[in-house]
Amino acid sequence: MADYLVTGVAGFIGSRVTEMLLDQGDAVIGFDDLNAATDVRIKEWRLSRLQGRPGFEFRRGDLCDRDAVDAVVRQRRLAAVIHLAARAGVRPSVLDPWTYVNTNVTGTLNLLDACVRHDIGKVVFASSSSVYGAEAPAPCPETAPADRPLSPYAATKVAGEALCRSYHALRHLDISMLRYFTVYGPAGRPDMAPFRFVQWICEGRPVTVYGDGKQTRDFTYVDDVARGTIAALRPVGCEAINLGSHGPVPLMDALHWIEEFAGRSANIVWEPPHPADVPATFASIEKAERVLGWRPTTEAHEGLRRLVEWYLENRDWAATIDTR
Repeated sequence: MADYLVTGVAGFIGSRVTEMLLDQGDAVIGFDDLNAATDVRIKEWRLSRLQGRPGFEFRRGDLCDRDAVDAVVRQRRLAAVIHLAARAGVRPSVLDPWTYVNTNVTGTLNLLDACVRHDIGKVVFASSSSVYGAEAPAPCPETAPADRPLSPYAATKVAGEALCRSYHALRHLDISMLRYFTVYGPAGRPDMAPFRFVQWICEGRPVTVYGDGKQTRDFTYVDDVARGTIAALRPVGCEAINLGSHGPVPLMDALHWIEEFAGRSANIVWEPPHPADVPATFASIEKAERVLGWRPTTEAHEGLRRLVEWYLENRDWAATIDTR
């Protein structure tokens, strides 16, 4: 049994990682500010599945508060910190880049510094496929350039990785930097296309599609990502590692599958492409296989079916979640 700190514990990936750690008998301190960047009710739903479980302790706090971060890191002897808290989302970051920089850059610096001061040697850092920008090769290896981010969100993840590399070089932290590719699944982020499409189709609302719908995404099921995140607790030095499905899906294919599972047709409203959106994501996962012994196991068709099932089971409140 080991003790871990998971930041962003009420988030989509953080809550599932925590569930898996508790299932294997580990103890977790969960840290989250429960901000309203996305509808807080879905965060409370995720958190409710953790509270009361043996080995789980919740601490509410803000990554930008150095004292709060220091207090939670020093609370007990931690085997590692799994840093998943972040302001996420490409389009909102265009409107409010300052909040993204504060949380994703300054917050990450606060956490890395606290790990050094309290002798925590291992950090798993949540990065993003968005660091590769618009000109990524397909499939995209970790050696592809990550210096032309299209959005402030992507830029903050590039900056977070740079901080991780500097703390490895200067302070010898062992850091796994995981570049997640379009994570989806039950209780997923309501600002992302899979949740939005499910809600909008099931409730008969207009379905906004940006561009021509031919853009592709490497949809990666949340359980696969959580397994990969836990596998990344092993020593790696300081490495960027893709976690993706290695099977990109056109956006319209995903939409049509959701129509099939929901038993309803989409009322599509077409909008121009958003300049901060990349046309395609496609992960090379050879490094994850070699370094972490990890492969995804859930196809997008099956994962989207599970998402629709979850939504219909929780429709009484999920229908009112803000998906703007």
